[in-house]
Parts: sequence; C-alpha cells; structure tokens
Amino acid sequence: MAASELADLGEVVIEEADIVADWQRPSYDLATRSLGVLDGDRLVASAELTHPGRADVSVHPDVRGRGIGTALAGWVHATARGLGASVVGQEVPEGSPGDRLLASLGCTVRWTSWVLRLPPDRPVPARPLPEGYVVRAATAGEREQVWTVAEDAFLEWSVREREPLDDFGATVWERPGFEPWHLRVAVDPDGAVAAVASLHLDGHTAYVDKLATRADRRHRGLAQALLADGSAVARSHGASGLELSTDSRTGALDLYRKIGMETTSVWVHRSADLTGPD
Repeated sequence: MAASELADLGEVVIEEADIVADWQRPSYDLATRSLGVLDGDRLVASAELTHPGRADVSVHPDVRGRGIGTALAGWVHATARGLGASVVGQEVPEGSPGDRLLASLGCTVRWTSWVLRLPPDRPVPARPLPEGYVVRAATAGEREQVWTVAEDAFLEWSVREREPLDDFGATVWERPGFEPWHLRVAVDPDGAVAAVASLHLDGHTAYVDKLATRADRRHRGLAQALLADGSAVARSHGASGLELSTDSRTGALDLYRKIGMETTSVWVHRSADLTGPD
C-alpha cells in the first residue's frame, strides 16, 4: 500500500496502525476476506474487503500491467456478492493507475474525497464555545456516547449498516498507539457528549480521523472548537501540522478551507453494481 501511494501521490498516507486497527475488528475475518499475491516470498499485491461493500486493493508499482489488479477486482466482486453486498467500491487517487483500471472495468464514481492539511504555521481560528459547553478529553465512561454521536452523524449520508461498538472501538481507543488525550469531546451543559473528534499522530502530523456533531447541537461552532482544541493539544505533544479528509457527501469542504486548510490530494470512490449478472 505504501509503495503504491508513494508512486501515485508522491507521499505515503497509510500507516501500519490503520491496517492493524481494521484487522482487529471483531467482525472482520482475515482468512476469508483478504487475498495476497506473492512473487516467491515477496507480497506484491493484496486485496481485502474491510466491510462487505468496501474494498482495498493495492498492486506494487513493480508488477503493474500484468493483469493482477483486474484479477483482484474479480475476486473482490465475487466475495462481496457472497457477503450479500449489492455495491462494492474503493477509494483511489484521482487519475491514478487504479482509478483508470476501475474505470475500464465499468466502476463509476460515487463520491469524491479530499485530504486537507493545515500548514504548520497556521493555527485553527478560535471559536468561542456556547455558555456551559466544555471541550476536553473523553473519559472511558463516555465511549458509548462517542460511538453514538459519530455513527448517528455518519449514517446521515453514508449508505451502510451501523458499525458495532466493538468494531468502532477497535479503530479508535484500541488502535495501536492510542492515548486518552487523542479522543476529544464537546460536552453540553447537561454533561452529555455533543460533538467528538478522534486524533492520532503520524510522525509530526496529527490526523483527525473522526469529527462529528450531534444533530440537535449543530450550528454552535462545536466542530471548529474541537479542531482548534485538537490542533493545540497535538502541538503540545509534538505535532506541527493537522490533517483530515472529507468527501462530497458531507458538504464540509468549505468549512475546512475557510479555516485555512489546503488540499493535498484528491480521491474518488469508484464502485461496481453487483445486482446484475456475474
């Protein structure tokens, strides 16, 4: 994955912790939902269905052009059908060899995603909190509320089943390297979690993996307050930059650009309709 990103983007976005977190989800079965391609003892390509309708396929640049990606796409489609999915897709860098291959196989773009970065010398503009609200690290006892707020928000625009609490936790508070200060919340005057932000550090960059606000607590500046808080806390732990991703389903791109974040890469989610004949 890293070699593919380096060739296509000029930088590596994936972290080993991303893979470990996905693989340790209780619902994920590595034996039946992943496939590797070996050249001797060397892994040169891989495919996995992290969710029934979501795939990750990577082919090392050294072995591209040999039909490996096409073969893995066929395995993805067949396996996703077996899991009951009607659609399966993958995010790939726009214009990359993977994008062109999926387009040639009839996969269409369902949405566009942007990775954005806040320059190291640019703080997130402060946003005063409404009276009675507090931003701080989440407690262990608030984790179920965090899950509820995040999943409720994501499911407003994401077409998938609700992620079980244990699966969610595997990628957040059980993610390798997690520290309690990584999980930030905005708490309302009643003490309930109104908004959440999950951070993790990749070298000197803090990545905002999840940012969500409860529907009845929106338009109060909580998301921006969490970004400002997360940026400040991450800088105090050695981070010099802030990064996140958003997609065209959320309508949040203008918010992030308004606070000074700049696009570093563009991705497209290409998907295949599995309801037709094989």
